[in-house]
Amino acid sequence: MTTQTKQDEATGDFHEQLKTVLPRLRIYALSLTRDRDAAEDLVHDTVIKALTGRNSFQPGTNLAAWLFRIQRNEFISGLRRRRPTVPVDTAIAESLSHPAHQESGLVMREFMSAFGKLAAAQREALLLAVLEGLPYETIAEHTGVSVGTVKSRISRARDTLERLLLEGEARPSSGPGRTSAYLRDDDSPVATR
Repeated sequence: MTTQTKQDEATGDFHEQLKTVLPRLRIYALSLTRDRDAAEDLVHDTVIKALTGRNSFQPGTNLAAWLFRIQRNEFISGLRRRRPTVPVDTAIAESLSHPAHQESGLVMREFMSAFGKLAAAQREALLLAVLEGLPYETIAEHTGVSVGTVKSRISRARDTLERLLLEGEARPSSGPGRTSAYLRDDDSPVATR
């Protein structure tokens, strides 16, 4: 086997392994940035760095760990580039304080609390559709339910999340002529009134 053939084989294997790690890179990027567009940019930058530096990757070692380290380093470098600076000529005239960043943490905590109140089947369907970007048919095969049930779970999950985030707590809707139902994981009602 020639050297060129071995290099072509190694490059093909590298690309295949990289493709299999991409969904995990997207999830990690989203957890770092908490913004879909910024996460996609971070994954793109990570892949570019990995492809340009693939000669430094040692075959036989953990490619996923190598990629996650590149992504983490790229994220930190991006934070450093965006670090607030104060121009020297206006330092005295302006306050050196920066706006509080706690709000993003509160929003994430509220979201995670509301997300945790969803039925497990709804959480799974929503994660597979939104984070993984899987089509409804694939989710249906994965979960063993019909495509209509997948669509229903995703729709209910989105509606429930919206209600919980807008109202601030899990309160069933009530009032004249309205019924409220709590759903089990299989989307069947537990109790109605």
